[in-house]
Parts: sequence; structure tokens; C-alpha cells
Amino acid sequence: MSRTKTILGLIGWLLLCFAAASLGALFMPGEWYAGLNKPAWNPPGWIFGPVWSALYTMMAVAAWLVWQRGGFAVQRKPLGWFLVQLVLNAVWTPLFFGLHRPDVAFAEIILLWLAIAWTIAAFWRVHRVAAWLLAPYLAWVSFAAVLNGTLWRLNP
Repeated sequence: MSRTKTILGLIGWLLLCFAAASLGALFMPGEWYAGLNKPAWNPPGWIFGPVWSALYTMMAVAAWLVWQRGGFAVQRKPLGWFLVQLVLNAVWTPLFFGLHRPDVAFAEIILLWLAIAWTIAAFWRVHRVAAWLLAPYLAWVSFAAVLNGTLWRLNP
């Protein structure tokens, strides 16, 4: 693979991941979220931007590493799972912040968690560093799932 194609590939994966992230900008927490009962361990709002920026960057690099091992032609299944989890990731924000449905968002985040775990397993067979790059993402989504479930329970 040429150096230019490699660099363009990385840029493409970064753009794709941050395009999914940009959906979150359309559905900001706002007054509804501010009015929810939250647990004492709820993170401060300022932490989400830096954490998600780092996670989306690691996700893009992970997908790029797998893509470099033959592109979509060879890595269709692992990259397909990556795209599934990315779509599920993008859908959570409108469900939670847009529709104000922590119950539906909780069910969806469980599907997201499963898709991430499946993607990590698929990436592991292709590129172990790529799989490890997704581990912090799975950890954060695990925390987010617990928080989502708690918010749903505290705000019936």
C-alpha cells in the first residue's frame, strides 16, 4: 500500500469516526439533562469532550490498522462490525438527549456494548494492537451503561 493511500486511509477513518461523533452536537444535554436526578459519581460535563475525542481517535486508528491488512476486500467482517458499533454509537445520543428516552437508550447501549465486544474479538484475530485500542472505549461504554441505567432508575 502506498504511503499516500495509507495516509488518506487514516484521514478517512478519522473523518468517519468524527462524523459519527458530530451527531452528538445536534443533541446537547440541555435543560432536560440538567434537571435529572444524578448519582454522586456522575462525571462533570467538561470531561465528556476530551474523553470522547480520545476514544474516537483511538477507534479510527484501530479501524485503520485493520483496514491496512487487506482493506475491505479482506477485512469485510471485522470492519463491518466496526461500522455496526459506530452506527449504534451515533444512535445513542439522539435517543437519550434528543428523545429523552433513557429506557430506550439503555437497551441500545447494551447492544452497543455487545457490538464493541464483538468488534474487539474480530480485530484481535487481525491486529492485536487494534483490538487493545478499543479496550478503553469498551470500558467507557461499560461505565456509561451503568450511568444510563442509574439515570433511568432515578428518573422514572
